[in-house]
Amino acid sequence: MMEPMKQYDIIVIGGGPAGLAAALGAKRAGIQDVLLIERDKILGGILNQCIHDGFGLFLFKETITGPEYAERLIEQLVQEKINYLTNTMVLELSADRILKVNSPNGYQILQAKAVILAMGCRERTREMIEIPGSRPAGIFTAGSAQNLVNLQNIKIGHEAVILGSGDIGLIMARRLTFEGIKVKGVFEIMPYCNGLERNVRQCLRDFNIPLTLSTTVTEVKGRSRLESVKIAQVNGSLKPVAGTEQEIDCDTLLLSVGLIPENELAKKAGVQLSPLTNGAIVDNTFMTSVPGIFSCGNVLHIHDVADFASKEGFAAGKFAADFIRQPQVTKNLFQLTPGENVRYCLPQKVHPDSNNGIEINFRVTRPLRDKRIFATGRSSGKIYFKKNFPRLLPSELEKIKLKVPFDEDLEVSCHD
Repeated sequence: MMEPMKQYDIIVIGGGPAGLAAALGAKRAGIQDVLLIERDKILGGILNQCIHDGFGLFLFKETITGPEYAERLIEQLVQEKINYLTNTMVLELSADRILKVNSPNGYQILQAKAVILAMGCRERTREMIEIPGSRPAGIFTAGSAQNLVNLQNIKIGHEAVILGSGDIGLIMARRLTFEGIKVKGVFEIMPYCNGLERNVRQCLRDFNIPLTLSTTVTEVKGRSRLESVKIAQVNGSLKPVAGTEQEIDCDTLLLSVGLIPENELAKKAGVQLSPLTNGAIVDNTFMTSVPGIFSCGNVLHIHDVADFASKEGFAAGKFAADFIRQPQVTKNLFQLTPGENVRYCLPQKVHPDSNNGIEINFRVTRPLRDKRIFATGRSSGKIYFKKNFPRLLPSELEKIKLKVPFDEDLEVSCHD
């Protein structure tokens, strides 16, 4: 006889910075029956392998390491007596919030009044960016290398090249240097860096590691182990320029070429995804297109700072609690769309009664200086918000608070 379906008020999927915060946010909003599910053997997610400092400045008002950041949230989770499962994989999620789960205790079916998605993201691989050549050992994504070096104490090579200037790649350039691995350079296909400026300064310049822009790896060479890579400059269409090729001897190649929100479960539940963020389309309560399913953290959109992912988690937990108490779904939501020089803005939808203000996250499409951000009515052309920014970078997530009431769809744009 099948065991009866277990019922919960709120189930949070993912035990990283966003998921831990979401569970805490729900419990502190008065929901007692909260369950957190994490597929790894311990809570903390990617924080556990981020042994560098720089975490916690916004949440804890001090700079700490990733494991310390995770530990503080986990301690709060335990103090709040929130139930959690580790080594547990959610196999399926349906639109009516039924979860099929596999754990050391066996196969289970769970149901929740609300589900919060906080599964984080994964890295783009060599296959995704189609680097030609042989298939030797020594090619890693930056996060995989970070795991091997920081958690398993494995020296992954002797001479390294890093493709892509994402923050993990920049941090690993410094980390490999500490391990005695010569980093011959970081190469970025775009004409600008894709990591935070502080990481460029602290991880590259302070260690004399060169960063070369508008350049990519065009081929890898080697049999059993990587022996060298070919690099070339790229044109405005990001295509290699003939005659600019160079060959660099190395036995290790790290790829830091972008992150993808982990939304397979969201797709199974019928959640509408944005082609701009690869995350869910949400309203200003972090609810997705499927009522009762919420999304936050890197599974929603990629964050530069773990503190901001946690901030979204706390908010999503509170809003999920509100939904349980009053499960109303507003259909006539205002739309927020990106305009000139804005790659995406989030949330994409806003409740008409959100007159107390909403926080808008956005990224620009290219480096900009001395520009203004506008929130403009799409029908009336009325400017509801504008703010001067001395500098804007695609690598830095920006936030604005829109406090003025509005009654139409808005476009968020950046120009003079």
